Amino acid sequence: MTIKIALLLISVSIMWATSFPIIKIALESLSAGHLTLLRHVLASLSFLLLMLVKQNRLLPPKKDIPIFMGLGLLGYTIYHTTLNFGEINVSAGTASLIIASAPAFSTIIAYFLLKDKLRALAWLGVLVSFVGVTLIILGENNSFSINGYALLVLLAALSSSFYTVLQKPLFTRYSAIEVTAYATWAGTIPMFLFSSGLFTALQDVNFSSIAAVIYLGVVPSAIAYTLFAYAVANAKVSRVSSFMYLIPVFSLLFSWLLLSEVPSLISLVGGVIAITGIILVNRFKS
Repeated sequence: MTIKIALLLISVSIMWATSFPIIKIALESLSAGHLTLLRHVLASLSFLLLMLVKQNRLLPPKKDIPIFMGLGLLGYTIYHTTLNFGEINVSAGTASLIIASAPAFSTIIAYFLLKDKLRALAWLGVLVSFVGVTLIILGENNSFSINGYALLVLLAALSSSFYTVLQKPLFTRYSAIEVTAYATWAGTIPMFLFSSGLFTALQDVNFSSIAAVIYLGVVPSAIAYTLFAYAVANAKVSRVSSFMYLIPVFSLLFSWLLLSEVPSLISLVGGVIAITGIILVNRFKS
């Protein structure tokens, strides 16, 4: 992996880390459904401008449209809907710790779909990571009990992992901007199910929530997803995914600075265990 790709991935990690506390700010006066739709309408418009400026084709060939519909469903519709609804009752820092399990899922998916090889110690790392995620979920309420909202965030991590792996083969035919734009547009279409009552709700939205939506639509969505797609196109999925364990580190900092949030001790211990497992996966991958 080149220094350029590494720096890009660190930047993506920071941008995505900010999204967890910013989602909380947006949810102060917006419903999770309205937030999901507004963010991706803005992201879709941003990609339209980018595609026009770059003079990219605005639609893929018909044979690939179902592929992009599937990618959009996984990486945008399911991921962002479950994450936003999950953050209604899960702290921003804890949500980022759960999403940090995505590289472990990606490793398993890549093993079966892309035939990436794994050594025995890498499998041990996957197991350790899942033990950590279990502790995070059980510890969200400062007690060993299952939080249904945390399970929604876990579903977001799983869908994101499929998105990361399945987009890889497309980069032989499409640029990073094209893959991300088509998937964003495809994933935004189902979100219009949340459009009911949107215009009425906007009349009572505070300034901080509006600013949060604009930020989410442009920075973590349009910019970060494009940079991430470029990295996936030019490096191994496992190497790219390994940078994602930086996200909870930055997110915990931003959540503390912006929201004064501190996850429970159980969740923090689980986060350390999960990240340790991910490091093992990437250290002992064949």
